[in-house]
Amino acid sequence: MRGAGAGKVRVKTAKGRTAQSVRWLERHLNDPYVKKAKAEGWRSRAAFKLIELDEKFHFVKGSRAVVDLGVAPGGWAQVVRKMAPKAAVVGIDLLPTDPIPGVTLFEMDFMDDKAPDLLREALGQEPDLIISDMAANTVGHAQTDHLRTMGLVEAAAQFAVENLRKGGTFVAKVFAGGTDAELLAVLKRHFTTIKHAKPPASRKGSVEWYVVAQGFKGRADDPA
Repeated sequence: MRGAGAGKVRVKTAKGRTAQSVRWLERHLNDPYVKKAKAEGWRSRAAFKLIELDEKFHFVKGSRAVVDLGVAPGGWAQVVRKMAPKAAVVGIDLLPTDPIPGVTLFEMDFMDDKAPDLLREALGQEPDLIISDMAANTVGHAQTDHLRTMGLVEAAAQFAVENLRKGGTFVAKVFAGGTDAELLAVLKRHFTTIKHAKPPASRKGSVEWYVVAQGFKGRADDPA
């Protein structure tokens, strides 16, 4: 790699590296959010997505118990720890995540039947915030990729409905077009407000959006 005018980084085409991967790497290295994340000590540019969503919807500060689904590499958990330092935080991801002070981490599939119980036990109380930046590994077929990721979103929403503290918040990554009708109906039934947003840190070409469901109404078996 070498610097090229105006501080931009250009990537040499290497053997085995496709033109597409070169373009992605150049875009990544010249991304102002990537540079800002490195300068400020965040593990990923995704940290700014949560920061920007919170600036608009105000759900992190004051949280007491937080579950981070799809935690790796840890940017969102870092944000939670900084903004709600007294909160209990647990995170789960298929990928390894370097330790984060104050965060309990599980390296396993959230879709594993054992995962929900492990998260509940580790947290030791009902969460008032569940955040999910999960997305399925893409296969290059838009419809398939969308369906696989929405399956994760639906599982995360079900976990939220079964575990959130009354008044709690659920935030999850979805694709362009937002939440599908069936899931949206579930969220409307259980939350007082449902909003969709694309934070500025989401790349312009990205199809990702986020759903922010606030004011969990509680479960039928919850005390009045």
